[in-house]
Amino acid sequence: MNNLAAAPGRVVLEIARLSKTFGGQKVLDEVSLTLRERETVCILGPSGSGKSTLLRCVNWLEVPESGTVLLSGARVGWNAAGTAKMGDAELARMRTRMGMVFQHFALWPHMTVLQNVMEAPVLVQRRKRAEVRREAEALLEKVGLSDKRYAYPARLSGGQKQRVGIARALAMRPELLLFDEPTSALDPELVGEVLAVMEELRREGMTMLIVTHEMGFAREAASRIVFLDHGRVVEEDVPERFFTAPATTRTRQFLARYANSLSFGRAPA
Repeated sequence: MNNLAAAPGRVVLEIARLSKTFGGQKVLDEVSLTLRERETVCILGPSGSGKSTLLRCVNWLEVPESGTVLLSGARVGWNAAGTAKMGDAELARMRTRMGMVFQHFALWPHMTVLQNVMEAPVLVQRRKRAEVRREAEALLEKVGLSDKRYAYPARLSGGQKQRVGIARALAMRPELLLFDEPTSALDPELVGEVLAVMEELRREGMTMLIVTHEMGFAREAASRIVFLDHGRVVEEDVPERFFTAPATTRTRQFLARYANSLSFGRAPA
């Protein structure tokens, strides 16, 4: 792994020696990673390398067997002493600080776009409905969907659904956003509209941890690249060195598949 210059800003997320096993197979093997304020870190790797599992362990949608996750110094899933697991209500409050954008949108089909964005801030954070509505409408304008506020998800394209998902995550005023392959379920012509919103968030300084196969986006937008394979961090570096002078043979093999896909756009299947 290459030595990295110290990134500015406070530590928002600290993952230390995180491990997870499914069916006797170790999917994450002592993964460690630090994310600082205003950073955009992209996690790359082949299918089955543990990328999505890592994100789901960060917010305890999957419970890791060992290791720790700290959000702004507070341990996720456990009390400060590490002696007892969080109750459901406490864990729900912790998760509101980490917005999650899913691969397959996960919108409520019986709610309008505006209702989808407003639901969690009102019910989970107990915020005033009028205030939440104002913020939700501003977020829908931000992602270019003001005219769809009263539409239902079934009437939206995949790109529009994913932009609603981003607005919904932002409505919780999170400290960081987690993106789990946000463009992989989209038709190629819809990918750009989602990446454009993510790029705007990067420019505004949103702290983001992104699992993606979009090599061009990772190269242009990431503060750092983390390459995961067989549940382990193989290499970590700034994009300039990662893509032009990878340190490991495994990374070079992986990048060879994407030699023609390093501009903003969709990676090969």
